[in-house]
Amino acid sequence: MRMIDTHLHTIELTALPYPWLADFAPLRKDFPAAAYEAEARRCGVTDALHMEVDVRADAIQAETDYVAKLVERPGSLVRGAISACRPESDDFPPFLEHALASGVVHGFRRVLHTQPDDLSENATFRANLDRLAATGTPFDICMTPAQLAKAVALVDACPLVTFVVDHCGIPAIKDGMTQSWRDDIAALAERPHVNLKISGIVAYASESWRLDDLRPFVEHGIGRFGWDRVVWGSDWPVCTLNGSLSTWVAATHALITGASVEEREKFLSRNASRIWGLDR
Repeated sequence: MRMIDTHLHTIELTALPYPWLADFAPLRKDFPAAAYEAEARRCGVTDALHMEVDVRADAIQAETDYVAKLVERPGSLVRGAISACRPESDDFPPFLEHALASGVVHGFRRVLHTQPDDLSENATFRANLDRLAATGTPFDICMTPAQLAKAVALVDACPLVTFVVDHCGIPAIKDGMTQSWRDDIAALAERPHVNLKISGIVAYASESWRLDDLRPFVEHGIGRFGWDRVVWGSDWPVCTLNGSLSTWVAATHALITGASVEEREKFLSRNASRIWGLDR
């Protein structure tokens, strides 16, 4: 069965500038594609999308060029990039045109959980996101549970854009499920142009997590969105903070063991291929 990882990060400190790593020592080292691929192949991963790694704003194009080289390697698992972007900028329209002309970029993300909460309410931000509708490229939403109400407002403001909510809405699994997270995930699921990415959620569990700690969050997400609007991702190397890629893949298969073959295929590959246009 094909398995598409929709959320692979690579880190190469001499290749690109990552300002946020200055304050995050556990990931302040190289995590190259070759190391990921060696383990991913053993786990059955067949394809991967490189997710932007919040590089410095002036290095976004350099990151796209970097991913293009990853794609070109013989036998590479990397199929393309979900690029960083700055929709709040007046320069977004030419940036968008150039990014899509590269042939490497399949989607976009602006990390929002590190930004002021009102950034997604900015008129320029929303108008520029609306431009994605005509291109057919999705936008990944990376917000904390406290910001998910903002996510609902954002997707309502851009009803023709395809959205993907990263990391199951980043629930604090180690602290248990909250009603607000349940309600916000349910509200997002009511919007048919929104999808849910169940990616690397072990990073939000305790160090001693067990499968049943993850299960309620995964089941609520899939139960609300349905099998046609969920995708899988590793969030490597962030997932290694509480395990390994192999552990997260094994947990994923265990969590969906009761699903039909068709449901598993949708979750593990078919939905991702459709959303990001990987087979076009």
